[in-house]
Amino acid sequence: MKQKSNSNKESLSMELRLQSAVNELLLQKEAIDKRAAKFVLANKELAFQNKEKEKRAAELVIANKELAFQNKEKDKRAEELIIANKELAFQNKEKEKRAAELIIANKELLFQTELKAKRAEELIIANEELVFQNQEKEKRAAELMVANKELAYQNDEKEKRATELIIANKELKISEDQVKEANQELEAFSYSVSHDLRAPLRAIDGYTKMLKANFETQLDPEANRLMNNIVSNAKKMGLLIEDLLTFSRIGRRELVKVNIPMLTIVNDICTELGIEQSDRKIVFHINTLLPALADNMAIKQVWLNLVSNAVKYTRLKDTPIIEISSEENGDEIIYCIKDNGAGFDMRYAGKLFGVFQRLHSDDEFEGNGVGLALVHRIISKHGGRVWAEAKVNEGATFFFTLNKS
Repeated sequence: MKQKSNSNKESLSMELRLQSAVNELLLQKEAIDKRAAKFVLANKELAFQNKEKEKRAAELVIANKELAFQNKEKDKRAEELIIANKELAFQNKEKEKRAAELIIANKELLFQTELKAKRAEELIIANEELVFQNQEKEKRAAELMVANKELAYQNDEKEKRATELIIANKELKISEDQVKEANQELEAFSYSVSHDLRAPLRAIDGYTKMLKANFETQLDPEANRLMNNIVSNAKKMGLLIEDLLTFSRIGRRELVKVNIPMLTIVNDICTELGIEQSDRKIVFHINTLLPALADNMAIKQVWLNLVSNAVKYTRLKDTPIIEISSEENGDEIIYCIKDNGAGFDMRYAGKLFGVFQRLHSDDEFEGNGVGLALVHRIISKHGGRVWAEAKVNEGATFFFTLNKS
């Protein structure tokens, strides 16, 4: 019984072991099946991944081809950019050249504009001077018309003298003797006219002075003022007659040229004028004055007129300064009289040396406009030149030339 019991136990144990082994095998199979399933899945995944890698590889091939194409395009673009940069650099150089040319053109345009502005200013001044001269010409024309009417009247009154003058003018063309005779007759006529004019002027002056002496206290201030004006104007008329006679005589008189010591003449004139103007502190600076070949009496008149003018037009200065000098210029000598007086506007310098031409009114400075005309006539007869330079309120400088000794 014990053996049977032990056999059953061993059989049971064997079954249990077999069962356990079967179970173990089943478990292992299940594990193997699971691993096989996982391997199948892994293989499927690996196959999928391989396909994806192949796709990626194909895409990379395409991308590489695209990249290679783009690189080629970039190289082309780079070459084009290099060419474009070169072109741009060339264009920049051209622009710089054009800019430099424009700067030069602008400077030239500015220069031309300034020149045009200067020309415009000069034209304005010239037009103003032309307008002024035209006005002066119109005034002179009106004066000439009045003078012509007066002359016509005098010609009617003096038919005999006019006939003699016409005959004398015709004879002037025939011979030298007749020229001298006509000049003598003309001079006699001038003196006769001056004498005829002086007599009534002296009468006007004398009667007016008598009226003032006898009735000055009985007349009102206006009447006294009018009488003073009559006396003053009669005196001016007398001086004008004298100046015109001198002007006429100088034109007809033959020059006697000798070597003139200018320094002596000028010193005498300045001393005399300084005495006459003793109430003024006139400063005369007399530099070296070269001698010249000229008519003694005529050249004294030139110096007297020019220095007297300088004295007159420095009257409003606290310290009048008159400087006189000379210098050589080729075959001629230039004499200079400079003052620090009233001066004048150079636009009207052309009027200076004409008869009755004045740049200042009688209220400013007295005068009759004959003195400088006389200077011009004398210097012209000597074959010289005369001119002036000045600025308003800064003085004037007069020049004249004579031939060397």
